Amino acid sequence: MGGNHTQIEFILLGITGSPCSQTPLFVLFLLIYIVTLVGNVGIITLVRLSPSLHTPMYFFLTHFSFTDICYSTVISPRMLADLLSEDKTISFTGCMMQFLTFVFFGSAECHLLAMMAYVWHVAICHPMLYVTIISRCVCWQLVASSYLFAFLTAAICTWCMFGGSFCGPKHIDHFFCDIVPVLKLLCPNKYRSEMVGFAFLTINVVGTSVVILLSYISILCTVLRMCSAQSRARAFRTCTSHLMAVALLYGTAFFVYLQPPSSHKSLDKVASIIYTMVTPMLNPFLYSLRNKEVKAALVKYS
Repeated sequence: MGGNHTQIEFILLGITGSPCSQTPLFVLFLLIYIVTLVGNVGIITLVRLSPSLHTPMYFFLTHFSFTDICYSTVISPRMLADLLSEDKTISFTGCMMQFLTFVFFGSAECHLLAMMAYVWHVAICHPMLYVTIISRCVCWQLVASSYLFAFLTAAICTWCMFGGSFCGPKHIDHFFCDIVPVLKLLCPNKYRSEMVGFAFLTINVVGTSVVILLSYISILCTVLRMCSAQSRARAFRTCTSHLMAVALLYGTAFFVYLQPPSSHKSLDKVASIIYTMVTPMLNPFLYSLRNKEVKAALVKYS
């Protein structure tokens, strides 16, 4: 499948080939997408309206909610349209742009989660220096660096994946242009080049997970040294929401991307649904239902 890339079209095989299940799935995923939009827009609006939430952690949370909205929007509308349509073709440019934006917002989420873990680390381990270290200027620098690294990751991975030739069939066995299904369509002589992009993406994901791990090791050591059981419980409650968000995103992402190519099975689609649609829907609830400040602001402005 070489030649002019603009003339190439792929066929997304979707979640299932069963016509009977497509309408119920459409309704289910439409509801998930609506809840995702309402929940994350609600978090952003609430933080902007409530002065008590104008802190570094909620500053990062608004950007996290923004990436959740964009991340889900890259995938969901196209998938919903395909569930009701017999024509599931996607152009080369459309597939490439979906891949680029998916990797960009996915990488940005990973970096923002790492930055939030660092902020929790400073707040719990160095409370007296928290305001000095995590200033408004530092917050903007950390967020800007997250988007910058995400853009570099997305640009390099997209160039590596779509800059070569496609020799495989035009069928993408997925509901969007994900990394592993697209890799299967590459020419064998280009495989090594594309693996460079895949390795770069993996390094970024693993790198952010190391930052999160080290931050929580330091937090755990500090919490265990606290004399008051109440202080320990409050510190653990503070981190619970973030840890659950990390577990959902990284657990499913590692399952999909860090197993050998020969091991990929149909469960990959289920895992992909979790981290592309279910996780963005759950994040606003994780950060609000277990958070007294958010619940108080919600009661005040509801």
